[in-house]
Amino acid sequence: MYPVNALEGLVGGFQARSLGFASVDGVLIDAVVNLPDGGIRGGVVLAHGITVDRDEGGMFVRLAERLAGAGFGVLRFSYRGHGESGGTQEGVTIAGEMLDLQTAVAVARTEFAGPLSLVAASFGAVSSCVSLPYLEGRLSRLVLWNPVLDLVRTFVEPELPWGVENFGPEAQAALNDRGHLLVDDEFKLGRVLFEEFTRYRPAEAFAASGVPALVVHGDRDSYVSYEIAARAAKERPATALHTIEGSDHGFDSREREDDAITVTVDWLSGA
Repeated sequence: MYPVNALEGLVGGFQARSLGFASVDGVLIDAVVNLPDGGIRGGVVLAHGITVDRDEGGMFVRLAERLAGAGFGVLRFSYRGHGESGGTQEGVTIAGEMLDLQTAVAVARTEFAGPLSLVAASFGAVSSCVSLPYLEGRLSRLVLWNPVLDLVRTFVEPELPWGVENFGPEAQAALNDRGHLLVDDEFKLGRVLFEEFTRYRPAEAFAASGVPALVVHGDRDSYVSYEIAARAAKERPATALHTIEGSDHGFDSREREDDAITVTVDWLSGA
């Protein structure tokens, strides 16, 4: 369960260390730790989306460096079946990602002094939110970037263009025939994960939690509903909403990415 150091050095002017750890069920998880040059004011765990890895298309790399510059220790990891972590794409499940996140949080608590926060992007919000009942006492703050909060409306009965293209009737027929469907022509999503979409309710878990939260979402998101996330943020106590106007999913320009990163670092820093 505990980390094994693989590499030490400086990346982007900040201390960085690659490490590997075993998830609760023994799957090997690949991760990177960024440390500030001075003292640590707290730790942050970064949880990525469904078709990417610990880098989140480069955004988590830049976020980690900004957070380290603000005095935070940062752990970003690849869920099982992603990046260099163990497991297969077809074997990815929400339950398995919950195990990976649970272990990542435990590792981060051994690595970093001070309060611990979590930043989850897109599908990473699913395992993060449904894990809140047991993470509640371990987390100081939670940030959700364009979060998936309704699995049925995103995947099973998709309402937005990306979901219709990747999870519509033809894709679901392929799932029955092959045992997986192909998301964005690159990620093999298996039958068990698709079945889980009808069983987990991240929005309910998020609403029931008392962890202070920030939701950052583009209001032109064609993948994941902005309206669902905005309503959840407005109805939940101790929750701030930052809307990135005109942005599609994942913040679709460098300027909009920088907006999401800056508001996240400022909020976690208490600014």
